Amino acid sequence: MNADFSSTLSILNAQGKTDPIPVTPSAQPKLQIRLKNEDGVVKLILPTEAETPASASWNDLWEQLQQRLQAGKRFWQPLSIVHLIAHDRLLDARQLQGISDALADVALQLQLVSTTRRQTAVAAATAGYCVTQQSAIAPLLPTATEDKLAQLVEPLYLQMTVRSGMDIRHEGTVIIMGDVNPGGEIFAAGDIIVWGRLRGIAHAGYPNNPQCLIMALQMEPTQLRIADRVARAPETPPPQFEPEIAYVTPQGIRIARAIDLKTTPYLRELALPGAGRID
Repeated sequence: MNADFSSTLSILNAQGKTDPIPVTPSAQPKLQIRLKNEDGVVKLILPTEAETPASASWNDLWEQLQQRLQAGKRFWQPLSIVHLIAHDRLLDARQLQGISDALADVALQLQLVSTTRRQTAVAAATAGYCVTQQSAIAPLLPTATEDKLAQLVEPLYLQMTVRSGMDIRHEGTVIIMGDVNPGGEIFAAGDIIVWGRLRGIAHAGYPNNPQCLIMALQMEPTQLRIADRVARAPETPPPQFEPEIAYVTPQGIRIARAIDLKTTPYLRELALPGAGRID
């Protein structure tokens, strides 16, 4: 048979003409795992739930992934970075580890997981991968402004330490129960709340919503950003740390003690639900 895998075979009938005989379809469900090499980054794109046959199992997906990786080894450089585009597929820690191991077998390194599922984002971040969680409702609200969308999207809650090299991105509020180490980065379209030490980069209101806040129990950031405003921590740390809140004023980013929330008028207006947060 030719390499292009014809869908029919032909035989001669009694008159010397050819009659097509359909080939029996494969029992394996048809899945559409794709691999793209863009600027040295390999994108591993999984089919969405809607694109997945009802009869397909994780083993079917796993087998096709291994086949695609083995067939495509010559198309990338060894130790290339992989971005996994998981769409709305629910992946747990075991499945992510399996994907990572399969990639490692062909000299690829899983670095980032992009998903619309909160559970997948949590599993990926907990495993130490960079995470981009996109909103599943954004396509349903094409006219929504950035601040309204950020309020509608469910917060991303992570109980972990964001280590150096990790990059967390979310179209709503990000809540970290743990520290953000130097070299760790958080990008949120909404607020950023760190129930621990913030020593990395935090960008709230991403890309352009100045009505957002950054809160931390111990504020020692490498850099703070709210919308397009940028601030750095002072070179000399305070003698004693306490919970603080960063916010935007007409003069730029300011930091106030959380205990002063009720006595800081501009900050109080931002922090009140429904007050000054939506036009």
